[in-house]
Amino acid sequence: MISVTRHKEQRIGVLIDVQNLYHSAKNLYGAKVNFGEVLKTAVSGRKLIRAFAYVVRTKTGEERPFFEALTKLGIETRVRDLQEFYGGMKKADWDVGIVIDAIRTAPSLDVIVLCSGDGDFIPLVEYLKNQGKRVEIIAFGKTTSSKLREISDEFIDLDKNPSKYLLKKKSK
Repeated sequence: MISVTRHKEQRIGVLIDVQNLYHSAKNLYGAKVNFGEVLKTAVSGRKLIRAFAYVVRTKTGEERPFFEALTKLGIETRVRDLQEFYGGMKKADWDVGIVIDAIRTAPSLDVIVLCSGDGDFIPLVEYLKNQGKRVEIIAFGKTTSSKLREISDEFIDLDKNPSKYLLKKKSK
């Protein structure tokens, strides 16, 4: 794999699959993600054009402070309501929204940084690379699709330095 050096003139877009990272951090470490550090790593001194976080709103609204924190970091939130089905099943899937934003913003970007380990994004990464875009993946390696890792131009494994990418638990 040929590594393209990062240079400060690269225009980048960051797409954060919040649910994917949230559930990986919770299941692997029992912790929450430090999205500020994830964004800093994604940008790496380059020109950030847009950063989107795909989030889910519940009926209780307890996630509002989290959404505000993302906005303060300069991340635009894309919000979808949690769907609750008869029988208690819940669903909130952002995959199509992420794909549409990636394709819509790609013409004005050199690099797309996808913060997700979801193998459903393999066709998107292939498409973007065919359009001449550099695609970097940031996710927890233990929960990332191996094919997604392989086809990306660069894979940044959050498992390599969890203390940097996880929020410290508040002591009671």
